[in-house]
Amino acid sequence: MLKKGPELEEVVMKKVLTLAVLAGLVLAVSAYGARSSSSGASVQKQAALYQIDQIERIWHRAASKKDLNLMMSLWAPNATETVPGKTVIGKAAIRALFAKAAPFQPQNHWISDTPAYKIRTTVNGNKGTLYFECDYIDVDTGKVAVTVGADQQVQKLNGKWLITNLAASSVTLTP
Repeated sequence: MLKKGPELEEVVMKKVLTLAVLAGLVLAVSAYGARSSSSGASVQKQAALYQIDQIERIWHRAASKKDLNLMMSLWAPNATETVPGKTVIGKAAIRALFAKAAPFQPQNHWISDTPAYKIRTTVNGNKGTLYFECDYIDVDTGKVAVTVGADQQVQKLNGKWLITNLAASSVTLTP
């Protein structure tokens, strides 16, 4: 039996309202999903920035303790390091450079530090950059012995952020 008049209008209206409600739910769920994935990407980016920042912390711990093994744990196998007048390639050459560097010499009683406001970190996927200044402070005198800038490219390799390229430079101490 076919419905006519007001009954037919009521059935059509119920179907239209049902479709409108379903469309609204689909839009709401889609918007939530889009927001969740962008917030997930933001959390991943923040986690990567934190992991990259750990390179600076480990660097200063290694330099302060004169721990070459810990320092070398920060470097990719084929990394390059450029200091004024010299570029070396590979972990063995970088290790040899650090072994001769003033912060690693036993007669120097230095601790290594970076003013937090002089750290800059970026990330784009599995690559990033890290810049910090190393203030090497002589424990015996309380004075800054040396200050060096470290401008680095980093990459996530086998689940770990490592330095792939570093250019060291002199810096001017400013507050």
